[in-house]
Amino acid sequence: MLRKLTNMDYECGCDEAGRGCLAGPVIAAAVVFPNEFFDSTIIDSKLLTKIKRNNLRELINTNVLTAEIGFVDNQEIDELNILNASFEAMHRAINKLSIEPDFIIVDGNRFKPYKNIPHECIVKGDAKYISIAAASILAKTYRDEYMQKIHKEYPMYHWDKNKGYPTKQHREAIREFGVSPYHRTSFRLFDEQLSLDLE
Repeated sequence: MLRKLTNMDYECGCDEAGRGCLAGPVIAAAVVFPNEFFDSTIIDSKLLTKIKRNNLRELINTNVLTAEIGFVDNQEIDELNILNASFEAMHRAINKLSIEPDFIIVDGNRFKPYKNIPHECIVKGDAKYISIAAASILAKTYRDEYMQKIHKEYPMYHWDKNKGYPTKQHREAIREFGVSPYHRTSFRLFDEQLSLDLE
């Protein structure tokens, strides 16, 4: 894991959570650490347990210069499409930072430029740079909390477990109970949508 890509003072790492879900928002995080900060326990959120992610969230929030979350709900996702919604979530997170970044590094291979700030897309960036890994942890933990909250409204979809991802149990619940106000109607919610009989 590397501390930074550039030698600029305010390098911001960005990542998102929830792109592949059938329900709920896409949430992004933007993180700026002090130049000297490094902690080897901060790694890609996908490699961590829930308890470790939550503990690291506290560590991250204690040590950042600034970090913020950007939230784009399912209705906006349907309007924008998921790729643009992911960019919008990142832009919202960056826009809320108390310090404007000098440079932005983003997990993945695509990004919509933010203002005139230079950026670099890094495939598997959450496994390479500490600020992107931290952003992945923040985005994942805040999104999981939100899905836990809306699970209480609609427990039949089991969002406390699947977090809105297209598990077999989730698809079967949609088939049985229909679509909730939190579902992304532009997504393929039923397997049968691939082969609907239109006659």
